[in-house]
Amino acid sequence: MSRYTGPTTKINRRFGMAIFPENKAMQKKPYIPGQHGPRLRRRVTDYSMGLCEKQKLRFMYGLSEKQFRLTFARAKNIRGVTGEIFMQLLEVRLDNIIYLLGFARTRKAARQFVTHGHVQVNGQKVDIPSFSCKPGDVVEIRDRAASRQLAQRALDESQLRAVPAWIERVEDAFKGTVSRLPIRDEMDKTINEQLIVEFYSR
Repeated sequence: MSRYTGPTTKINRRFGMAIFPENKAMQKKPYIPGQHGPRLRRRVTDYSMGLCEKQKLRFMYGLSEKQFRLTFARAKNIRGVTGEIFMQLLEVRLDNIIYLLGFARTRKAARQFVTHGHVQVNGQKVDIPSFSCKPGDVVEIRDRAASRQLAQRALDESQLRAVPAWIERVEDAFKGTVSRLPIRDEMDKTINEQLIVEFYSR
């Protein structure tokens, strides 16, 4: 399955949460999509729970099925708790770092921002959204009027979103530093990554 480009409200309603920016449609129809949505009772199995959790996380980070699976395979080959390492690998993606720093309003916008060449890491231009940042890496918006204007607009819109403790942001300089890897308590608490580990271990 490729990266999702369809209706976002439909996905929000399916999972009962604002994976994509919420709108009034979800408030009017707070039930799963489809003709029988308000009355439908789905049978819940271990497989469906794992699949649901996997799809939820995949939509959150905007990855294709192949990217998601390869990231999980990479996490499995690293010593430690697979689920937590998998979440860390998703968190330290360059597009996610840009989103967390507030330089883009959504992860989708952050991916486009990186792809269009507005970002540099340690002084070098990087236009690969999946680039993995490491502790000590300095992520900066390029010193161009267009790049910084876009970043400033996003900063103004995302002032209420706190920057995680594992990233240090210098607003005036349009940059941030990855001070360390995030711990599990600093990542999304709505995700049960153990279900995803079990789903891929079948």
